[in-house]
Amino acid sequence: MNYLVFATEPYGYLCDELCKMSGFSRGELERKTFGDGERYLRITSNVYGKKVAILGGTIDDRSTLDIYDLASGLVALGAADLSILIPYFGYSTQERAVLSGEVVTAKSRATLLSSIPKARHSTEIVLLDLHTPGIAQYFDPNIHSTHLSAHKIHLALIKKALKKGETIIGCTDAGRAKWVQELANAAGIPAAFVYKMRHKDGSSSVTGINADVEDKHLILYDDMVRSGTSLINAAEAYKDAGAASVTAMVTHGVLPGDALEALEKCGHFEQLLCSNSHPSAAGKKGNSFLKLHSVAELFADYLTDKT
Repeated sequence: MNYLVFATEPYGYLCDELCKMSGFSRGELERKTFGDGERYLRITSNVYGKKVAILGGTIDDRSTLDIYDLASGLVALGAADLSILIPYFGYSTQERAVLSGEVVTAKSRATLLSSIPKARHSTEIVLLDLHTPGIAQYFDPNIHSTHLSAHKIHLALIKKALKKGETIIGCTDAGRAKWVQELANAAGIPAAFVYKMRHKDGSSSVTGINADVEDKHLILYDDMVRSGTSLINAAEAYKDAGAASVTAMVTHGVLPGDALEALEKCGHFEQLLCSNSHPSAAGKKGNSFLKLHSVAELFADYLTDKT
């Protein structure tokens, strides 16, 4: 059975990619905004008894509510199965309280999305490369959650990035060591990570490296890049330890403000390999330093394997 795919406005680009594949067609929406800021949404496609999917990341509060409103509307119109595809789950670094009184926003967002009514047969949330995998357990058991990995994409990128001489895959801190070790084992190359000290003002500094990287080519992995500070600090440490070159590789390119420019101009990286899971990175397509790779096929494969 074919999927009818809807998208929040920032994810229209990914919906276009998905709907070029066999078994997926685009659902039609009517949108407008009133003078007082209230938004109007109308689903103009017939969804009764059909399998439908929504593409939308919780990249900001408006986008989160758009997912909620759209999903609720599709259920009310009789969608048989609803898959909510979330390429980027916002607030994923706020998955636990460190200081007294802190709101665990990752959990409150999961609670909100868990209250979406159940479609006639099933409703599910499909997430990609969560900063903390345990976030998937924050969703109510009545709404099935699935955590997809972008390892398939990363392995393909690693193979393309291999250079003459030894290539190592590294990470920005010991917290990503397990992810990087899995990638290294699958790619058949060594792994490395840096030790970091977290300071009271929230900043961090590198205190050591666990492997010999001298004259080696490094692929530096992190699950997401925001300001780019962690990548830059780690790359500087690897370069100081003798790494011949560094290529950065991330799943989620949040890249606010001039973050991409900072990564490019710091002089530590040959290029940034990044998926298009976040509209910010997707909007910078065409930058020669940024090499984008689509996650559309990951979601297509998941939905196709279900049917």
